[in-house]
Amino acid sequence: MKSISPQKSKLLLVEDEEPLAIGLEYNLTAEGYQVVWAKDGKNALELFEKETFDLIILDIMLPFLDGFQVALHIRAVSPQIPILVLSARGAIEDRTRGFELGVDDYLSKPFHLQELLLRIAGMLRRKAWYSAIIEKQPSQTVGKTIVNFETLECMAGKKQFRLTPHEAMILRYFIENSGRILSRKELLENVWNISSDVDTRTVDNFIVRLRRYFEADPQQPVLFTSVRGAGYLYNPS
Repeated sequence: MKSISPQKSKLLLVEDEEPLAIGLEYNLTAEGYQVVWAKDGKNALELFEKETFDLIILDIMLPFLDGFQVALHIRAVSPQIPILVLSARGAIEDRTRGFELGVDDYLSKPFHLQELLLRIAGMLRRKAWYSAIIEKQPSQTVGKTIVNFETLECMAGKKQFRLTPHEAMILRYFIENSGRILSRKELLENVWNISSDVDTRTVDNFIVRLRRYFEADPQQPVLFTSVRGAGYLYNPS
């Protein structure tokens, strides 16, 4: 995937805990990022509407508007900008809600700075790869569905729906590697940028969703097929 220079990356840091925000701003700036700090949800949306950012680091427990409300608004306007949730609320229901709203990654507090930096770098790298791909081919037909990879909107006859950024990214990765078996390890490392030691059910759950969206019969898939002991294979129609 294409790399991206930190010096060209502008981050919106949304965090109301001042000591943590100051420390993060210092360390991210030292890494070469441009950092703009928002102290609450309302301020975050005001800055988002005025300026252009490459990635958003978002707390959940915020004054005025919580992080979920902020993410919902941002996703309605910008389906592609990477959002990394950084929150003390790490319960599965909070993480699930975040991913359903379209956040790209979720890191629980307390956290290790190096892990945060690696995740940010990985998200920006995937953003650059995805942007280059859709610039060449912004839309694609998958089965009987037309997928717009810029807006993430899909249309199959009168049926319309919208993918989350991660769903779009894994779908695009399959398209770019049509006819090649993709292991769970490869998908985790290249789409999620996380270690293959992480529970591989993450991949399986996304495949279930892609089948539900694009297969005529999700129980008898022909587009996204399983290869026992190896991974998954995308067979374009």
